[in-house]
Amino acid sequence: MKFRLTIKNLPVDLRNWLDRECRKKKIGIDEFVIAVLRRARQALEMPLFADNLKRQDQIAGGMPFKFIDLFAGIGGFRIALEELGGRCVLSCEKDVFARQTYKAWFGELPHRDIREIDPGSIPDHDLLVAGFPCQPFSIAGVSKRTSLGQPHGFNDRVLGNLFFYLADIIRVKRPPVLLLENVRNLKFHDNGHTWQTIRDTIEALEYVVFARVIDACGWVPQHRERIYIVCFDRNVFGSAPPFVFPSPPEGRCHKVSDILEPNPDPKYMLSEQLWNTLQRHAQSHKSKGHGFGYGIADPEGISRTLSARYYKDGSEILIRSDTGPPRKLTPAECSRLMGFDPAKFRIVVSDTQAYRQFGNAVVPGLIKAIGRQIQNVLAWYLIQNGNGCLVKGRLRNESRGHELGKAGTELKSRSCS
Repeated sequence: MKFRLTIKNLPVDLRNWLDRECRKKKIGIDEFVIAVLRRARQALEMPLFADNLKRQDQIAGGMPFKFIDLFAGIGGFRIALEELGGRCVLSCEKDVFARQTYKAWFGELPHRDIREIDPGSIPDHDLLVAGFPCQPFSIAGVSKRTSLGQPHGFNDRVLGNLFFYLADIIRVKRPPVLLLENVRNLKFHDNGHTWQTIRDTIEALEYVVFARVIDACGWVPQHRERIYIVCFDRNVFGSAPPFVFPSPPEGRCHKVSDILEPNPDPKYMLSEQLWNTLQRHAQSHKSKGHGFGYGIADPEGISRTLSARYYKDGSEILIRSDTGPPRKLTPAECSRLMGFDPAKFRIVVSDTQAYRQFGNAVVPGLIKAIGRQIQNVLAWYLIQNGNGCLVKGRLRNESRGHELGKAGTELKSRSCS
């Protein structure tokens, strides 16, 4: 029986999403919808969604797991995963001021440099999380390095190649699941070759890769697009683990006014000189047809992306004042803009370092939502196997193309807790 695919009464948000995805993948809507339906059918036919749905929810809701926190920053990953029942067994962060914040918040000082860690000494863990350095791949970072005649991407020997140290750890420890985060531009850097190298490296280690650029505006009042990469060991979960990225939470939308202080210190107001300079620069860019310049945040809307350079002039997110020039956000407001609670996670560094740290951080609420979806897959695996533990996979192919070393891990069982 033949029929023509017809979609009627589609909500605006889904229609816009379809348009974006089809343009991105360069395929027609019919082809894309059919591919989505095939994947949905595959998931629905799994026992998880038939007889074991209730049991899966019970397991995922209270299942403990171990994780390691690499390139940890101030611990946004850790906050989210501990709320889900995770226990951190190793952390690593090089920046001295981020380490200071991490120690104040979690009571431990992270290892300093991933290059100095022997992968074999790392405790076994169920989940590896890493926001590996993004500067070599970000639009701003590439532009700055190019203007200075400096290498970027994987050619940046200091930061760009750290991904391969991460790959060494993955190869030796074989964590069942990986959760990685980076800037949106990672997918497009060097005409897509950088992302292809990363994906090829992870897939050569026999992991199934899921990747999506997600805007955190569903969790915080800020446009913040980042790429999230979730990977499952193929030797443990098979070639089709039922993972799906989370949708933004329903209900009340976040607004910039939610995070503002009623009586901020006047020191955060821009000087007349700086304000005049920003206006001149904005006008100059506008006359050249550029979209660069300062941004006045709408209190009833969402802001631009908070960046690590915010400490310089605050130009991307300014708050209008009734008594003079606009002002920068306070560090506490930046904390809330990222989804942290400054009352619980006290700022222990200077304003400059706090701006840097929050600009480089992940949004804990979004990480928690992704972590919950990972837990669902772990619960599905435990139900499928009925043995109450994860099985650590063994890499079948001992060769690799990016000098990942020569190591393997024998198949063995271990507790999830």
